[in-house]
Amino acid sequence: MAGLLYREDMDAVRERMTTWLNGGDIGRPAMHVHAPREETLEDIPEFPCPPDVNAAHYTIKSFELRLNQGQRGCLNSWFLGESAPVATPGLAPNTLALYLGCEGVEAEGTVWCEPCIESPETAVFEVDEDNKYWQFTLKLTRALREHGAGKWLLAFPDLIEGLDTLAAMRDTQKVLVDMVDRPDWVHESLKTITDLYFFYYDQLYDMMKDEVGGSNFWAWAPGRMVKLQCDFSAMIGPEMFGEFMVPVLDEMTRRTDFSMYHWDGPGALCHHDHLLSLEKLTYLQWTPGAGQPGTCDPTWWPLYHKTFEAGKKVVVDAWSFDEMVALKKEFGPKCKQFLLGYGAKDKAEGEKALAFMEC
Repeated sequence: MAGLLYREDMDAVRERMTTWLNGGDIGRPAMHVHAPREETLEDIPEFPCPPDVNAAHYTIKSFELRLNQGQRGCLNSWFLGESAPVATPGLAPNTLALYLGCEGVEAEGTVWCEPCIESPETAVFEVDEDNKYWQFTLKLTRALREHGAGKWLLAFPDLIEGLDTLAAMRDTQKVLVDMVDRPDWVHESLKTITDLYFFYYDQLYDMMKDEVGGSNFWAWAPGRMVKLQCDFSAMIGPEMFGEFMVPVLDEMTRRTDFSMYHWDGPGALCHHDHLLSLEKLTYLQWTPGAGQPGTCDPTWWPLYHKTFEAGKKVVVDAWSFDEMVALKKEFGPKCKQFLLGYGAKDKAEGEKALAFMEC
Protein backbone atom coordinates (compact mmCIF):
# COMPACT_ATOMS: atom_id res chain seq x y z
CA MET A 1 0.00 0.00 0.00
CA ALA A 2 1.07 3.57 -0.50
CA GLY A 3 0.00 7.14 -0.04
CA LEU A 4 -1.08 9.46 -2.82
CA LEU A 5 0.17 12.85 -3.92
CA TYR A 6 -3.15 14.41 -2.88
CA ARG A 7 -3.64 12.17 0.16
CA GLU A 8 -0.32 11.11 1.68
CA ASP A 9 -2.05 9.24 4.52
CA MET A 10 -4.31 7.20 2.24
CA ASP A 11 -3.28 4.00 4.00
CA ALA A 12 -4.73 5.35 7.25
CA VAL A 13 -7.91 6.37 5.42
CA ARG A 14 -8.26 2.83 4.11
CA GLU A 15 -7.84 1.41 7.60
CA ARG A 16 -10.45 3.72 9.13
CA MET A 17 -13.01 3.16 6.36
CA THR A 18 -12.52 -0.59 6.55
CA THR A 19 -13.12 -0.47 10.30
CA TRP A 20 -16.16 1.79 9.98
CA LEU A 21 -17.81 -0.11 7.13
CA ASN A 22 -17.42 -3.38 9.01
CA GLY A 23 -19.13 -2.02 12.11
CA GLY A 24 -16.07 -0.97 14.07
CA ASP A 25 -15.44 2.22 16.04
CA ILE A 26 -13.15 4.94 14.67
CA GLY A 27 -13.99 7.34 17.52
CA ARG A 28 -16.26 9.61 15.48
CA PRO A 29 -18.42 9.49 12.34
CA ALA A 30 -16.72 8.67 9.09
CA MET A 31 -16.25 12.12 7.55
CA HIS A 32 -15.69 13.46 4.05
CA VAL A 33 -14.16 16.86 4.73
CA HIS A 34 -12.88 19.10 1.96
CA ALA A 35 -11.15 22.46 2.15
CA PRO A 36 -9.52 24.73 -0.43
CA ARG A 37 -5.76 24.48 -0.79
CA GLU A 38 -3.69 27.62 -0.50
CA GLU A 39 -1.31 26.37 -3.20
CA THR A 40 -1.66 23.62 -5.78
CA LEU A 41 0.75 20.69 -5.81
CA GLU A 42 1.01 20.53 -9.61
CA ASP A 43 0.98 23.03 -12.43
CA ILE A 44 -1.53 21.65 -14.93
CA PRO A 45 -2.87 24.33 -17.29
CA GLU A 46 -6.60 24.36 -17.92
CA PHE A 47 -7.62 23.00 -21.30
CA PRO A 48 -9.95 25.48 -23.05
CA CYS A 49 -13.51 24.30 -23.49
CA PRO A 50 -14.29 23.98 -27.22
CA PRO A 51 -16.99 26.40 -28.43
CA ASP A 52 -19.39 23.61 -29.42
CA VAL A 53 -19.28 21.89 -26.01
CA ASN A 54 -21.95 22.69 -23.43
CA ALA A 55 -22.16 19.83 -20.94
CA ALA A 56 -18.43 19.85 -20.31
CA HIS A 57 -18.64 17.73 -17.16
CA TYR A 58 -20.16 14.82 -19.10
CA THR A 59 -19.28 15.50 -22.72
CA ILE A 60 -17.74 12.97 -25.08
CA LYS A 61 -17.13 15.68 -27.69
CA SER A 62 -13.62 16.42 -26.39
CA PHE A 63 -11.49 13.65 -24.92
CA GLU A 64 -8.69 16.16 -24.24
CA LEU A 65 -11.04 18.33 -22.20
CA ARG A 66 -12.32 15.41 -20.13
CA LEU A 67 -8.81 14.11 -19.42
CA ASN A 68 -7.70 17.59 -18.40
CA GLN A 69 -10.69 17.94 -16.07
CA GLY A 70 -9.74 14.67 -14.43
CA GLN A 71 -6.12 15.75 -14.06
CA ARG A 72 -7.13 19.08 -12.52
CA GLY A 73 -9.97 17.80 -10.33
CA CYS A 74 -7.91 17.41 -7.16
CA LEU A 75 -5.54 20.33 -7.58
CA ASN A 76 -7.24 22.82 -5.31
CA SER A 77 -8.57 20.74 -2.42
CA TRP A 78 -7.44 19.32 0.88
CA PHE A 79 -8.92 15.86 1.43
CA LEU A 80 -9.46 15.33 5.16
CA GLY A 81 -11.12 12.71 7.32
CA GLU A 82 -12.01 9.75 5.14
CA SER A 83 -12.32 11.62 1.85
CA ALA A 84 -10.25 10.36 -1.05
CA PRO A 85 -9.02 12.22 -4.14
CA VAL A 86 -10.68 10.68 -7.18
CA ALA A 87 -11.22 11.15 -10.89
CA THR A 88 -14.17 9.63 -12.69
CA PRO A 89 -14.95 8.95 -16.36
CA GLY A 90 -18.61 9.90 -15.87
CA LEU A 91 -20.83 10.45 -18.91
CA ALA A 92 -24.26 11.12 -17.43
CA PRO A 93 -26.62 10.04 -14.70
CA ASN A 94 -27.75 6.77 -16.33
CA THR A 95 -24.51 5.84 -18.05
CA LEU A 96 -25.73 2.24 -18.34
CA ALA A 97 -28.65 3.42 -20.49
CA LEU A 98 -26.14 5.01 -22.86
CA TYR A 99 -24.22 1.74 -23.11
CA LEU A 100 -27.50 -0.07 -23.87
CA GLY A 101 -28.63 2.13 -26.75
CA CYS A 102 -29.81 5.53 -25.55
CA GLU A 103 -28.42 8.64 -27.19
CA GLY A 104 -27.07 11.31 -24.87
CA VAL A 105 -28.32 14.82 -25.53
CA GLU A 106 -25.90 17.50 -24.35
CA ALA A 107 -27.26 20.91 -23.44
CA GLU A 108 -26.14 23.90 -21.40
CA GLY A 109 -24.82 22.45 -18.15
CA THR A 110 -26.66 19.15 -18.42
CA VAL A 111 -27.18 15.96 -20.39
CA TRP A 112 -30.02 13.48 -20.62
CA CYS A 113 -30.84 10.18 -22.35
CA GLU A 114 -33.24 9.90 -25.26
CA PRO A 115 -35.42 6.76 -24.92
CA CYS A 116 -34.51 3.96 -27.32
CA ILE A 117 -37.30 1.38 -26.76
CA GLU A 118 -40.36 2.13 -28.84
CA SER A 119 -42.26 -1.04 -27.89
CA PRO A 120 -41.64 -4.11 -25.72
CA GLU A 121 -41.92 -6.30 -28.82
CA THR A 122 -38.90 -4.65 -30.42
CA ALA A 123 -36.89 -4.05 -27.22
CA VAL A 124 -33.24 -5.11 -27.35
CA PHE A 125 -31.05 -5.48 -24.26
CA GLU A 126 -27.57 -6.57 -25.26
CA VAL A 127 -23.90 -5.68 -25.07
CA ASP A 128 -22.48 -3.68 -27.94
CA GLU A 129 -18.71 -3.64 -27.48
CA ASP A 130 -18.43 -0.93 -30.15
CA ASN A 131 -20.92 1.41 -28.45
CA LYS A 132 -19.36 4.88 -28.59
CA TYR A 133 -20.12 5.66 -24.96
CA TRP A 134 -18.58 2.41 -23.72
CA GLN A 135 -15.50 2.91 -25.86
CA PHE A 136 -15.14 6.49 -24.60
CA THR A 137 -15.41 5.24 -21.00
CA LEU A 138 -12.71 2.63 -21.59
CA LYS A 139 -10.38 5.14 -23.26
CA LEU A 140 -10.86 7.80 -20.57
CA THR A 141 -10.55 5.29 -17.73
CA ARG A 142 -7.23 3.99 -19.07
CA ALA A 143 -5.91 7.53 -19.50
CA LEU A 144 -7.02 8.66 -16.03
CA ARG A 145 -5.47 5.54 -14.50
CA GLU A 146 -2.18 6.22 -16.26
CA HIS A 147 -2.02 9.94 -15.47
CA GLY A 148 -3.31 9.47 -11.92
CA ALA A 149 -0.94 6.73 -10.81
CA GLY A 150 0.31 7.68 -7.34
CA LYS A 151 -1.83 10.84 -7.32
CA TRP A 152 -5.51 9.94 -7.09
CA LEU A 153 -7.91 6.99 -7.24
CA LEU A 154 -10.56 6.21 -9.83
CA ALA A 155 -14.29 6.32 -9.15
CA PHE A 156 -17.10 4.63 -11.05
CA PRO A 157 -19.27 6.55 -13.50
CA ASP A 158 -22.91 6.89 -12.40
CA LEU A 159 -24.14 3.68 -14.03
CA ILE A 160 -27.62 3.45 -12.41
CA GLU A 161 -29.78 0.35 -12.60
CA GLY A 162 -33.24 -1.13 -12.34
CA LEU A 163 -36.34 0.95 -12.98
CA ASP A 164 -34.37 4.17 -13.50
CA THR A 165 -32.44 2.57 -16.35
CA LEU A 166 -35.54 1.01 -17.87
CA ALA A 167 -37.34 4.37 -17.65
CA ALA A 168 -34.42 6.10 -19.38
CA MET A 169 -34.57 3.54 -22.18
CA ARG A 170 -38.36 3.25 -22.50
CA ASP A 171 -39.76 6.56 -21.12
CA THR A 172 -41.07 6.98 -17.59
CA GLN A 173 -44.77 7.21 -18.42
CA LYS A 174 -44.61 4.14 -20.64
CA VAL A 175 -42.90 2.08 -17.93
CA LEU A 176 -45.63 3.04 -15.47
CA VAL A 177 -48.18 1.67 -17.93
CA ASP A 178 -46.05 -1.42 -18.60
CA MET A 179 -45.95 -2.26 -14.89
CA VAL A 180 -49.75 -2.64 -15.00
CA ASP A 181 -50.29 -3.98 -18.52
CA ARG A 182 -47.23 -6.21 -18.95
CA PRO A 183 -45.59 -6.77 -15.55
CA ASP A 184 -43.85 -9.96 -16.71
CA TRP A 185 -42.01 -8.01 -19.40
CA VAL A 186 -40.91 -5.44 -16.81
CA HIS A 187 -39.63 -8.17 -14.48
CA GLU A 188 -37.70 -9.87 -17.27
CA SER A 189 -36.29 -6.56 -18.46
CA LEU A 190 -35.08 -5.71 -14.96
CA LYS A 191 -33.37 -9.09 -14.63
CA THR A 192 -31.60 -8.58 -17.93
CA ILE A 193 -30.57 -5.03 -17.03
CA THR A 194 -29.06 -6.30 -13.77
CA ASP A 195 -26.97 -8.90 -15.59
CA LEU A 196 -25.83 -6.34 -18.12
CA TYR A 197 -25.00 -3.91 -15.31
CA PHE A 198 -22.50 -6.35 -13.91
CA PHE A 199 -21.00 -7.03 -17.34
CA TYR A 200 -19.88 -3.39 -17.30
CA TYR A 201 -19.36 -3.06 -13.54
CA ASP A 202 -17.02 -6.05 -13.37
CA GLN A 203 -14.79 -4.71 -16.13
CA LEU A 204 -14.72 -1.23 -14.62
CA TYR A 205 -13.94 -2.60 -11.18
CA ASP A 206 -10.97 -4.53 -12.56
CA MET A 207 -9.68 -1.33 -14.17
CA MET A 208 -10.40 1.00 -11.25
CA LYS A 209 -9.63 -0.98 -8.10
CA ASP A 210 -6.63 0.16 -6.10
CA GLU A 211 -3.76 -2.00 -4.90
CA VAL A 212 -5.82 -3.45 -2.05
CA GLY A 213 -8.88 -4.13 -4.18
CA GLY A 214 -10.72 -1.05 -2.93
CA SER A 215 -13.12 0.92 -5.10
CA ASN A 216 -14.98 4.23 -5.06
CA PHE A 217 -18.65 4.86 -5.73
CA TRP A 218 -19.14 8.14 -3.83
CA ALA A 219 -17.05 6.66 -0.99
CA TRP A 220 -14.00 4.38 -0.74
CA ALA A 221 -14.58 0.79 0.37
CA PRO A 222 -12.24 -2.20 0.74
CA GLY A 223 -13.81 -4.20 -2.07
CA ARG A 224 -16.63 -3.96 -4.60
CA MET A 225 -18.55 -0.78 -3.79
CA VAL A 226 -21.84 0.13 -5.47
CA LYS A 227 -24.19 3.10 -5.37
CA LEU A 228 -27.85 2.17 -5.91
CA GLN A 229 -30.95 4.26 -6.47
CA CYS A 230 -34.52 4.36 -7.75
CA ASP A 231 -35.73 7.91 -8.31
CA PHE A 232 -38.59 6.30 -10.22
CA SER A 233 -39.85 5.08 -6.83
CA ALA A 234 -41.36 8.50 -6.10
CA MET A 235 -44.12 7.61 -8.60
CA ILE A 236 -45.08 4.22 -7.18
CA GLY A 237 -46.27 2.89 -3.85
CA PRO A 238 -44.55 0.45 -1.49
CA GLU A 239 -46.36 -2.56 -2.99
CA MET A 240 -44.99 -1.95 -6.49
CA PHE A 241 -41.58 -1.00 -5.14
CA GLY A 242 -41.49 -4.25 -3.21
CA GLU A 243 -42.55 -6.27 -6.24
CA PHE A 244 -40.35 -4.74 -8.92
CA MET A 245 -37.37 -3.02 -7.32
CA VAL A 246 -36.60 -4.78 -4.04
CA PRO A 247 -35.53 -8.00 -5.82
CA VAL A 248 -33.16 -5.96 -8.01
CA LEU A 249 -31.63 -4.20 -5.01
CA ASP A 250 -31.37 -7.42 -3.03
CA GLU A 251 -29.48 -9.15 -5.82
CA MET A 252 -27.17 -6.19 -6.44
CA THR A 253 -26.24 -5.83 -2.77
CA ARG A 254 -25.43 -9.56 -2.67
CA ARG A 255 -23.21 -9.33 -5.75
CA THR A 256 -21.08 -6.58 -4.20
CA ASP A 257 -19.28 -6.10 -0.89
CA PHE A 258 -20.59 -2.69 0.18
CA SER A 259 -23.56 -0.66 -1.01
CA MET A 260 -25.09 2.77 -0.62
CA TYR A 261 -28.67 3.61 -1.59
CA HIS A 262 -29.26 7.15 -2.89
CA TRP A 263 -32.66 7.79 -1.27
CA ASP A 264 -34.04 10.83 -3.05
CA GLY A 265 -36.96 13.07 -2.17
CA PRO A 266 -40.10 13.03 0.00
CA GLY A 267 -41.91 10.82 -2.51
CA ALA A 268 -39.48 8.03 -1.67
CA LEU A 269 -40.02 8.12 2.11
CA CYS A 270 -42.74 5.48 1.95
CA HIS A 271 -40.15 2.90 0.88
CA HIS A 272 -38.04 3.19 4.03
CA ASP A 273 -39.13 -0.16 5.47
CA HIS A 274 -38.34 -1.96 2.24
CA LEU A 275 -34.87 -0.43 2.16
CA LEU A 276 -34.18 -1.39 5.75
CA SER A 277 -35.22 -4.97 4.96
CA LEU A 278 -32.30 -5.36 2.52
CA GLU A 279 -29.94 -7.52 4.53
CA LYS A 280 -26.75 -6.60 2.68
CA LEU A 281 -27.39 -2.86 2.19
CA THR A 282 -24.67 -0.93 4.02
CA TYR A 283 -26.06 2.60 4.25
CA LEU A 284 -28.60 5.15 3.04
CA GLN A 285 -27.85 8.55 1.59
CA TRP A 286 -30.89 10.68 2.32
CA THR A 287 -31.42 13.51 -0.20
CA PRO A 288 -34.44 15.62 0.85
CA GLY A 289 -35.00 17.28 -2.54
CA ALA A 290 -35.56 20.86 -3.65
CA GLY A 291 -37.31 23.14 -1.20
CA GLN A 292 -36.90 20.74 1.74
CA PRO A 293 -34.85 21.22 4.92
CA GLY A 294 -31.23 20.07 4.70
CA THR A 295 -30.11 16.60 5.67
CA CYS A 296 -29.07 17.64 9.19
CA ASP A 297 -32.43 19.26 9.98
CA PRO A 298 -34.38 17.75 12.93
CA THR A 299 -37.21 16.94 10.51
CA TRP A 300 -35.27 13.88 9.40
CA TRP A 301 -33.86 12.73 12.72
CA PRO A 302 -36.57 10.06 13.30
CA LEU A 303 -35.59 8.51 9.95
CA TYR A 304 -31.97 8.29 11.07
CA HIS A 305 -32.82 6.79 14.45
CA LYS A 306 -34.94 4.15 12.74
CA THR A 307 -32.17 3.43 10.22
CA PHE A 308 -29.55 3.02 12.95
CA GLU A 309 -31.86 0.71 14.89
CA ALA A 310 -32.06 -1.48 11.77
CA GLY A 311 -28.28 -1.76 11.69
CA LYS A 312 -27.70 0.54 8.71
CA LYS A 313 -25.56 3.65 8.39
CA VAL A 314 -26.58 7.08 7.05
CA VAL A 315 -24.92 9.64 4.79
CA VAL A 316 -25.63 13.32 5.47
CA ASP A 317 -24.05 16.69 4.67
CA ALA A 318 -23.52 19.39 7.27
CA TRP A 319 -23.60 22.93 5.93
CA SER A 320 -22.45 24.60 9.14
CA PHE A 321 -20.64 23.87 12.38
CA ASP A 322 -23.90 24.42 14.25
CA GLU A 323 -25.46 21.51 12.39
CA MET A 324 -22.68 19.23 13.57
CA VAL A 325 -23.21 20.44 17.14
CA ALA A 326 -26.91 19.58 16.88
CA LEU A 327 -26.24 16.12 15.40
CA LYS A 328 -23.77 15.27 18.13
CA LYS A 329 -26.18 16.39 20.85
CA GLU A 330 -29.12 14.44 19.40
CA PHE A 331 -27.40 11.18 18.49
CA GLY A 332 -24.53 10.93 20.97
CA PRO A 333 -22.53 7.72 20.36
CA LYS A 334 -24.91 6.82 17.51
CA CYS A 335 -23.33 9.71 15.62
CA LYS A 336 -20.51 7.33 14.76
CA GLN A 337 -22.85 5.61 12.30
CA PHE A 338 -23.02 8.68 10.07
CA LEU A 339 -20.89 9.32 7.02
CA LEU A 340 -20.77 13.08 7.37
CA GLY A 341 -19.82 15.44 4.55
CA TYR A 342 -18.51 18.91 5.35
CA GLY A 343 -16.98 21.68 3.27
CA ALA A 344 -14.60 23.71 5.44
CA LYS A 345 -13.36 27.21 4.66
CA ASP A 346 -9.77 26.10 5.22
CA LYS A 347 -7.73 23.14 6.44
CA ALA A 348 -7.70 24.36 10.05
CA GLU A 349 -11.50 24.51 10.19
CA GLY A 350 -11.70 21.05 8.65
CA GLU A 351 -9.39 19.63 11.31
CA LYS A 352 -11.42 21.39 13.99
CA ALA A 353 -14.59 19.71 12.69
CA LEU A 354 -12.91 16.29 12.81
CA ALA A 355 -11.75 16.85 16.37
CA PHE A 356 -15.14 18.14 17.52
CA MET A 357 -17.00 15.09 16.22
CA GLU A 358 -14.91 12.67 18.30
CA CYS A 359 -17.07 10.97 20.89
